[in-house]
Parts: sequence; structure tokens; C-alpha cells
Amino acid sequence: MIIRKRESRSGENSALHFCLVSCLRRRSGTVNVEAVVLKTLIEQGDDSWLLGIILQEILQGIKQPKDFQMLKKYFDSFPIINPDRAEYIKAAELKNHLIKKGKQASTVDVLIASSAISHNCHLFTTDEDFLHIAEHSKLKLFNIH
Repeated sequence: MIIRKRESRSGENSALHFCLVSCLRRRSGTVNVEAVVLKTLIEQGDDSWLLGIILQEILQGIKQPKDFQMLKKYFDSFPIINPDRAEYIKAAELKNHLIKKGKQASTVDVLIASSAISHNCHLFTTDEDFLHIAEHSKLKLFNIH
């Protein structure tokens, strides 16, 4: 998810809390800290967008149909960023740059990073692969801890 400041949303807190905290629990049943941080960011009025591939990754990890439908409904309110031709080219350039630096990154991760850079947004992620991308690009990561 990519995040940028904006004016506060109203009336979404309880739905967001249920969807993120209930659907994104760790296997042990404990609350996923990252879900709580994301909930807080959105409640504070940070603007959030999704790339279509991020939406797919979020939803394909939800095993319970009821949770899937709730989370899908919630994320319907988030604008989707569709990379244009220039972003795909920038992603390819970034991938080539990373290879020259001896760093590995998946094509999808590089596209996500490139889109966040293009839209001047911070990337909210728990995927440590993005740390390597950020070290060698203008990618800004939201510090969760």
C-alpha cells in the first residue's frame, strides 16, 4: 500500500478496525502489529492507494470467505493506481540498476517500488526485500517500528 497525507476520513474506523485487525491476524491468534499501524495511519487521515497487484496479494492471502468479502468491500473505497507505460519503463530501469548493484528483486516488487516513487508516496510494507530496493533508489518506506 502506498500512503500520502490528506484530510481525515470519517465514519470508517470501525469497519477498518474489524477488517484489518480481524483479517490480518497471525496464525497464533495474536494481532498483527502492522495491521494496527496501518489502521492508525488511515484513521489519522493519511491518503492510501493500491496497485492492482497489491490488492490481489492482500486478498489472495485471506482464507475465510467471510473475511475475504469484508476486506474486499473495504478496499473498494481505495483508489487503484494503474501503472502507465512510463512507469513500466522506469521499473525496468530500476530492475537493471539493482542487478548492476548485485541486488535481487522480483519484477512485481520493482514495479510496486517504481510506482510509489513515481507518485511520490511512501510504501507501507513488511516485506524486507523493499529495504534493498530503497537503499539503491528514491523509494521511501514507511517506518513501521
